[in-house]
This record gives sequence, structure tokens and C-alpha cells, in this order.
Amino acid sequence: MIIIDNFSQVIAQIETERGITRDEIAEAIKSALESAVRRNHTQETVLKSTLDVLTGEAFVYKVQTVVESPEDDEIEIALKEAKKIKKDIKLGEALETDVTPSDFGRLAALTAKQVIGQRIREAEKNAVLAEFKDKVGTLVYGVVQKIEGDVYLIDLGSTEAMLMPREQIPTESFRLNERVHFYIYDVELHSRGPRVKISRAHPGLVRCLFELEVPEIQDGVIEIINVAREAGRRSKVAVKSNNPNVGAVGTCVGHMGGRIQTIIKEIGKEKIDILEYSEKPEEFIAASLKPAKISQVTIVDAEEKLADVYVENDQLSLAIGKSGSNVRLAVRLTGWRLDIKCLEGDNDAQDEGLSLSEKISKGIKEDAAKDELSVSETQVGAEEKNESEKQTQVESEETKQDEVAQAEDSKEALVDESVDTDDVGQEKEEIAKEESQPEESVQEEGREAVEEEQEDTVVAEEIKDNEGEEKAKA
Repeated sequence: MIIIDNFSQVIAQIETERGITRDEIAEAIKSALESAVRRNHTQETVLKSTLDVLTGEAFVYKVQTVVESPEDDEIEIALKEAKKIKKDIKLGEALETDVTPSDFGRLAALTAKQVIGQRIREAEKNAVLAEFKDKVGTLVYGVVQKIEGDVYLIDLGSTEAMLMPREQIPTESFRLNERVHFYIYDVELHSRGPRVKISRAHPGLVRCLFELEVPEIQDGVIEIINVAREAGRRSKVAVKSNNPNVGAVGTCVGHMGGRIQTIIKEIGKEKIDILEYSEKPEEFIAASLKPAKISQVTIVDAEEKLADVYVENDQLSLAIGKSGSNVRLAVRLTGWRLDIKCLEGDNDAQDEGLSLSEKISKGIKEDAAKDELSVSETQVGAEEKNESEKQTQVESEETKQDEVAQAEDSKEALVDESVDTDDVGQEKEEIAKEESQPEESVQEEGREAVEEEQEDTVVAEEIKDNEGEEKAKA
């Protein structure tokens, strides 16, 4: 017999810390005892152990089958030998012999310890698996425990989970020890234990947030038919009211948008379109393509779920959405394959024969061409800016050179002034003489003019005298 001291207290502590039941702990200890005793027996030996959970008393028995002539003494025993141990035993019955050692020894104790640890870990894994299997499709709170590049390690309480990049909203990031809502979409059992798969980009996250914020959904008054989502961009939610006096869309939006704003804040300001579900496919398809105004919906094949959607020419791009996001969400929400067409063919007569995928690809190419054009314009602007900066640098260098040359000229001028002062004085005297010479020439010319006038006057007087004499003679 083996007595485990304080067994009830130890088993209660393990049950509290690891979340394992008493029966699972007891089975782990019995299996460990059997493994330790088997070291003294063959692998074919059948062993059986018992354990009293209250007192901690444990026994290990060797089980043998009673036969007339045994072939293997480990699993069989002769009837004659068996009657010495138990008188009323019969052929074919099992005889249990106590083989509990008084002292296990070091190796046996180590084996028992390893087996107990292994069994407890397996029980713990099974407990985690059972706990989170029931939580698949629900929201849980998790704490950001570690950040490694684009991967977050999230503490979920009894286990940890990895938030991979593909399950993240592209526009959001977390800090250490931040408490966040996560959606559990699957639980898998691996060799290292259960792996809980969590997501922030799954459509189920939006569904669960609506169920959490709108009590009428939990009560069954309003029903969520389907959710289509492109994480970080837009979500479309189709709702239905089971009470004619309650509006599904208005109830989900809440008073002054209080409910919907709480949900949008939780998922990183992602746009959410709430629309009324209709049993008529035409109405449901038209509503799913909002905010575009749909002119007509034609069912092409009801079994294959094919439909043509006609819109005005100015509503085509709005119906398709940026890179086809609006029509993709509508297809996921309704489950119908949609082909968007224009009522007026003036703009895109050439697009009439194109399928929806071709139109979307064409729109994506046009967006890409616009992006390339803007990039090229940006590059050209950058090159022009660089050239202007270079020209400015050259002009500044030339200005500096001119300033240096002017400084050198001024220095030379100062030197020339100090050296040629006498020459300057002589030049001034010569200039004064030259200026005085014209004045003398002017005076001489004046005197000559006066003399000529006097001579002319004398000649005129002589002519008058001669004329007077001739008249007198006559």
C-alpha cells in the first residue's frame, strides 16, 4: 500500500490552477503507479491500480487468468496455485495479486513523476479544447502580450493565440497590454496542444458586435440574415424584422446613431451599410448595391442565381465601387452573380458585351493608369525642382564670383588713386587750359565781327555819297 500525504489538498490545488477535474488527476496518478511498477515486470503483464481520493491510499495489482496449465506465468496462473491465494476461485477467472512495492526507488519515482506530468498536460489540453470549442463563433476579450513584427501574441486567459497579419484590420495596430475584442473562428488540436484561431477581419466580428450592441437581436425581434465584409474598408449587413412595428435598420442604427457609432469605433472606423432584407431577389439585390441608384434588376437564371443590374450611366462607377468593392460585397451578401449594365450606351457602347469581372478589371487598370500618371507627374515635378535648385546654386556662385571681382577692382582703384595723384593734377590743369582757349577764340571772333561791321558801314556811306553827287550833277 502507498499513502500519498495531503493528497486531498494537492488535488484541490491542481484542480483550481489547471482547471482539471479530480477524476482526471486520479487517473493520471494511477497510470503513473502502473508505469512505475511495470519496470519490474514484462510489457505483457496486466496491472491494475486503485486510489482512494479522500485518504490517498493506493494499491497496484497484478492480474492473471486462472488456467489448468499456464504457458506464460506473467499473464496466467495454475488453478492449484490460485486456490492457495483464493480458495473459491474457478477456471477462467482473473486473480488479482498485490504487487505494490514498499519503496519505488529513484528510477521508478522519476517514471511516475514524468507520467503524472504528461497526463496532467494532456488533461489540461483537453480542458482548453473543450472550453474554446464551445466558444467558436463568439467574441472573447484578449490582452496583447507580445508583438513580433506583424504578429501579435494574445493572452486569452487559459491559453494563448497568435493574431496573424491576414486576420488583422489593415488600418489598426495595438499596444502592449491593450485589451481588445477578438472573434474565434476555429480551434484545432495539435501535438503541442490546442490552437485557437482568432481574427479581427472576419465578418463574424461585425455580426457579434451587432448582437452585443442591439438587444433586439438577442431577443429575436431582429434577425441578421447575412454579413459581407472587406476589413478596413466597408461592411454590408442585411437585417430583417420579425415584428412589423419595429424597424430593423433604425433599431440597429440607434438613437442619433449611438449604436452604430459604437460598432464603427470598435472596428477602426470602418464604413457599415445596413439594409433591409427582402424575400424578393430584385429588391434585395437593388438594396445591396446602395448607395448606387438601381434602375432595374432582371433575373436571368433563378436556379443558377444569375441577374443583370441596369443603372444610369452616371451611376455605373458608384455601383461597381472602387476596384469593384461595392459589387463584390453585394455578391457575397446576396449570393447572386451580378452583371452591371448601363441603360444608356453613349459612353460605353464598347463595354456592353463585357462581363462584370472584365468591367472590374478595366476599372482597376484605369485606376492603376491614373496612379502611374500621378506618380510620373510627381517625378517630373521633382526633377524640375532639382533643376531649379541647381540653377539657383549656379547663380549664387556667379554672384559670389562677381562680388569677389568687384572687391579686387576696388582695391586696384584705391592703389591707382594713391599712385597717380600727380598725373590727375596735371590732367586737371590741361583741361582748364583747354577750357580757357575757346573763350579767347570767342573774344577774337567778336572783335573781328565788330571790325567787319565798321568796314561795311564806311562802304555804305561812301556809296550814298557817290549817289548824291550823281544826282546833283544831273
